[in-house]
Amino acid sequence: MNAISRLKGEVSIRFLLEPHDSWVPAKVPLALAAVVMCLAALLGAVGTVRGAAQTSADTGVKQASGAPVITAKPEHMPVTRESGSTEIQWDTGNGSAGFVFVTASDHKTVLFATGAKGSLVAPWIRAGDYLFELYGDKERRTLLASVTVSGTPEREASPRAMLLQGRARWLLVVVLMAIVYLAVYLSSTGTLRTTFPTEPTTSPRPLHVARNLLLGVAAFVCLDGVTFHTGLYVSILAPDSYAGRVAVLTRAEEERPASGLKEVLVLGDSRMAEGFSTKVADELGSAAGLKFITLAEPASTANTWYYMLRKVDPTAGRYWAVVVPYGVGYEPTSAESLRISMAAPLLRYGDCFTFASAFQQWSGRFRAFAVCILRGSAYQSDVADLLEHPIERVKRIQREPAMVNARAIYGGRDYDMVGTSYDPTTGQMTFPPRLTEAQREAIRKSLLQPSQSELQYSLRLQRDWIPRILNRYSKSHTAIVLTPVPRGPFAELPAFSVAQRAAFPEVMGQRTVLSLPQQTFEFLEKPDYYFDAFHLNAKGRQRFTEKLVTELVAQLGAADQHASYP
Repeated sequence: MNAISRLKGEVSIRFLLEPHDSWVPAKVPLALAAVVMCLAALLGAVGTVRGAAQTSADTGVKQASGAPVITAKPEHMPVTRESGSTEIQWDTGNGSAGFVFVTASDHKTVLFATGAKGSLVAPWIRAGDYLFELYGDKERRTLLASVTVSGTPEREASPRAMLLQGRARWLLVVVLMAIVYLAVYLSSTGTLRTTFPTEPTTSPRPLHVARNLLLGVAAFVCLDGVTFHTGLYVSILAPDSYAGRVAVLTRAEEERPASGLKEVLVLGDSRMAEGFSTKVADELGSAAGLKFITLAEPASTANTWYYMLRKVDPTAGRYWAVVVPYGVGYEPTSAESLRISMAAPLLRYGDCFTFASAFQQWSGRFRAFAVCILRGSAYQSDVADLLEHPIERVKRIQREPAMVNARAIYGGRDYDMVGTSYDPTTGQMTFPPRLTEAQREAIRKSLLQPSQSELQYSLRLQRDWIPRILNRYSKSHTAIVLTPVPRGPFAELPAFSVAQRAAFPEVMGQRTVLSLPQQTFEFLEKPDYYFDAFHLNAKGRQRFTEKLVTELVAQLGAADQHASYP
């Protein structure tokens, strides 16, 4: 995980040496008014930018039709000893052959990918610049488009430095509390001595230390609530960050007008994001009057899906059906901070205990609890990035509609693993010659074997949170469809051979809960349908969507409770 940027501030206490009486409280409301005006101006600017971006997106699709394009998400990333990843998407615009070359800072140019259009992850980005160029020919005579990806070196702290940073963090907390106390105390009514000490022990007016500290903490929590819990800051989150993507997706779904059809919402993590196509599903389900929407997001888990549903469907009656996947997977402990950040835009004050209980380690539970109360603590790196690159942030916000549209038209990866062999005892892999080095590296990384505790934790998350989703819709006409997911091209490996079963007996008897057979997608567990050990390729995406829609039409059509759906 990337190191979290920290903000440093400087507070002037010059006013302590000047006469004070009633002028301090008079300036407090003025300062608050100034803060409110600044926030209002910022929101107005963001609203204007967002509106302009939406307009340009509506017209830009037609204008850009036929134009070659290559993009990287993200274009800038901090890297440590481990390499970073970016997703390269390209399209020649007219269906002609395309060749993507990458040139690193050492000026060595290699072929990265081929095809008229596609998407491929480059998981080996290190410090320096990488130029990705889309050519119309293999000899690199016709340049169609290009994009530069930058890796910024980020020094990793030594154990001693990390210890010092922890102590410094607590020191800053103490300093902050002292400053808040002084601010509240000095803003109280009555005359105040200007000579030292400011408040002698014989003063008739008590210090009220506990009261003023509590008031200071309350003021800090209120400021955090106004800024981060009301959606003020969420509207300017970096749209390509984990939290930003969740915020963009849920906001777009909230604002989407009803289609008038039987809407089916599909949830899931990266396996569903790569495996399910709304475009194909709408074509297949149109005869049955179905409209498909997906909120599948890489790295999300069952607890994130629950909060997503609460956000986009507050009445638990918006959708005709909700598809919830279950099955193999794992959640590394190192990803706890990522999952906390991802869920942050969806959380409320009352979620502190429930959300915190979803994490294994006490450090993760404490941070999850704190994020529900002080949500700004989840956005530290985002705030630092905003202050460092404000103009770039505005440009990224303008690209939000294009990002949502790219998800809708995404067709999957256009290569497979046929000819790839893996020996789990030695860890040796053999690849067919047609795979590029970037594709081979992605496959190697996907075959890292998780620990048993990580596998069990993933299953526990599903057992704990999927029933919450089912219970939320227990009194609704919305059907919940539980579906297994294909395990992978190497189903004999320990990480993929965990038995898939919907272990939710207490809710399986509900009349609105349906479940697809566990063997539904076993026919897809072949190298032909995968681009790595977890994710379906374009061909697998097509087959998975076709089978899932066919099963949904059969299951939902046979459900008597939906006969009177409005």
